[in-house]
Amino acid sequence: MAAGNEDMSSVRAPVAPVELDRASEDLERVRAEIARTVFGQQRVIDETLITLLAGGHALLVGVPGLAKTRLVETLGRVLGLDAARIQFTPDLLPADILGSEVLEEAEDGRRHFRFIEGPVFSQLLMADEINRASPRTQSALLQAMQEYEVAVAGVRHPLPRPFHVLATQNPIEQEGTYPLPEAQLDRFLLEILVDYPDRATEREILLRTTGPQEDEPRRILDGHRLIALQHLVRRMPTGETVVEAILDLVRGLRPGEDRPEILWGPGPRAGQALMLGVRARALLQGRPAPSLEDVAALAAPALRHRMALHYGAIAEGLRAEDLIARLVAS
Repeated sequence: MAAGNEDMSSVRAPVAPVELDRASEDLERVRAEIARTVFGQQRVIDETLITLLAGGHALLVGVPGLAKTRLVETLGRVLGLDAARIQFTPDLLPADILGSEVLEEAEDGRRHFRFIEGPVFSQLLMADEINRASPRTQSALLQAMQEYEVAVAGVRHPLPRPFHVLATQNPIEQEGTYPLPEAQLDRFLLEILVDYPDRATEREILLRTTGPQEDEPRRILDGHRLIALQHLVRRMPTGETVVEAILDLVRGLRPGEDRPEILWGPGPRAGQALMLGVRARALLQGRPAPSLEDVAALAAPALRHRMALHYGAIAEGLRAEDLIARLVAS
C-alpha cells in the first residue's frame, strides 16, 4: 500500500493532548454537520470519515436510494474539498475519467497538443455506481488511486492533494453490473455496507426531506486541515497487542491446509489498511491510541473485499464475514 495522500513516514513526533483535543472538537463538528442532512447512518458516516482520516478510498455498497450519493456530496461540502462526480455507465471510456489531449492550432498555423483534465483531477471524486462500467473503464482509476497521478500519452500528471475516491456500488447480483477487478478492490481501504434505515429514521427522512426547504451542509474544515489530521493519525501510537491482533486476522484468512474454504486471502496491504483504520477510529472517538475494540469493529470492512471463498464453501452458505467473525471472536 502506498504511503497515502502525503508522505508521512518521517513524522514521528508524539501526539500532544492539545492536538488530540482540537482534532476531537473538529471531528465532532464534522459529524454533527453531516448528521443534519444524512439521517440515521452513523456507522456509515463514521466508517467513511475513518477512511478519509486514514488517507484512503472507500467503496460504499448498497441498493439505490439509500443516500450514498447524498453522503458523498455532503462530505465534499463539510470538509471543504473540491469535489467531482462521475456517473459510471456501460459506455463510459477511460478518457471520460482521466482526460485527453486535443490538437489545437495557433494563429500562426502551428499545431500542438493540449491536455484537458478529466474529473479525476479533484480532491474528492465520487465514482457513482462504479460497477455499471466495464472492467476496462473501472481499471482507469487504478493508477490514480495508488500513485496519486495519471499518465496520458506518456506524460504523468499529478493529482491534487488530498485525493480520495468514494465509489458507490450496487449489489453485484443486480442486472447490468460488472464485478470490480480484484486489484482495484484492494485499493479501497474499507468496504462500507449501507443498509435500509429503521422505521424511526425513515419517518424522519419523510418529514425532513419533503418540505419546502432542506438544510444545506456548511463547510467545517478544508483540505489543509484534513491533511493535518491524516498526519496526526499516522503519529498515533499502536500497542503491541493491537499489532499482533491485526497480524493474526490477516494471516489467519489466507488459504492453507487449515483454511480449505478460502480461495485467496488478504495481502499485506490489508494489514496496512486495518492499522491505519484503527488509528483513525480512535482519533474520531477522541482516544489517544487504538484498542482491540477498534480492530474488531473494522475487521470486516477492511478485509471482506480482499478475500474470496471456494465455490463449495459459498454453496454451503459460508460468507467471508463469517470467517472474519470467528477469528475476531477468538
